Amino acid sequence: MQETARIDKWLWAARIFKTRSIAADACKNGRVTKGGVNVKPSHLIKVGEVVNVKKPPITYSYKVLKCIEQRVGAKLIPEVYENVTSPKQYELLEMSRISGFVDRARGTGRPTKKDRRAIDSFVDPLMFGFDDEDDFDD
Repeated sequence: MQETARIDKWLWAARIFKTRSIAADACKNGRVTKGGVNVKPSHLIKVGEVVNVKKPPITYSYKVLKCIEQRVGAKLIPEVYENVTSPKQYELLEMSRISGFVDRARGTGRPTKKDRRAIDSFVDPLMFGFDDEDDFDD
């Protein structure tokens, strides 16, 4: 068993990211930290260290149980890392799911008819001082 592993390879092998290049980009863009410090893709990690990964809107925390650089099957993942993410982060995720139509991600397309109605009922015209009857009086 290896004692150390490159963090970008480990993130890919542990199935936290789909490809190694996405894992490396996350490291370069400051979304992967260890001990509160941003790490480069070539940073070596050891067993017992905690790696934080920002995947908006929450930050996941993983404790390294095994240093691997080769991708393993999904059934073997519990031997590779332990998810130590705080419950408060999962509450943030749930809150963002509930209010998903208010803060739409760029590129997800136009709101559906159901979304538009939800937005319209949320943003009441009378709230802003508009009256529908007085709009076109001459």
